[in-house]
Amino acid sequence: MDVFYNRQGIGDVLILPIKEGNRYEWKKETNDDITKITSIEGEVLGYNIFQASTYFNLDEKKGAIPLTEDFLAEIRTLFQQKGIDDPLEFDLRPKFVVGFVKSKLAHENADKLSVCQIDVGEETLQIVCGAPNIDEGQKVVVAKVGATMPSGMKIKASELRGVPSNGMVCSQKELGLPNAPQEKGIYVLDDAYQIGEEFTF
Repeated sequence: MDVFYNRQGIGDVLILPIKEGNRYEWKKETNDDITKITSIEGEVLGYNIFQASTYFNLDEKKGAIPLTEDFLAEIRTLFQQKGIDDPLEFDLRPKFVVGFVKSKLAHENADKLSVCQIDVGEETLQIVCGAPNIDEGQKVVVAKVGATMPSGMKIKASELRGVPSNGMVCSQKELGLPNAPQEKGIYVLDDAYQIGEEFTF
C-alpha cells in the first residue's frame, strides 16, 4: 500500500487512502491537523494529515510512498496523540513480487489473451495477460491487487472478457525501468530470483 506526499504539487499534506468511494458523495471531519474523509454511509475512505512535515520526515518530491510497518507505527502514534480511535489495519505485504507461471491457457473469448496460473509464494493467482511472450515456466514480476504502478494506475481485481483476473504481469516499461525495450512483452526474470520475494525497482 502507498500513501502520497508531494509538497510542491499539493502542499504539506500526507494523503492516506483507505478505500475508493463516490468522488461526489463524501463528508469530512477535522481534528486538528487530521481530516477524516468518509462516505455518506459513514465508511472511512481515507485521511489527510496537514502540516505533515512537522510530524514525519518526508521527501518533498516523492509522490507515492510505500507504507511500511515503521511508518504506520508513526502514523498510529500521531492518531493516538490526537485522540483518533482508528486501528489503521492494512495489508502491508509486498505488492510487487516474483511469480512463477505454472500454466497458460488460451482465453476462450479473446484470441490475444492468456489465462495464467501464477505462483507468488503464499498463493496462486489467476491473471489474464495479453503479452505475446508469456509462457509456462517463466519467472515474472507480478503486481498484486492493491499495487500502485509508477504511472499512478492502481491494480484491482477485475474481469477481462468474462474471466476473473487478480493482478498484472508487468513489462519493464510498465515498471518504469531504465532502458526498457520498446517492443511489447512482459519482463522475464532469470532463475536467480526466488518465487514470492519482493521485487524492488
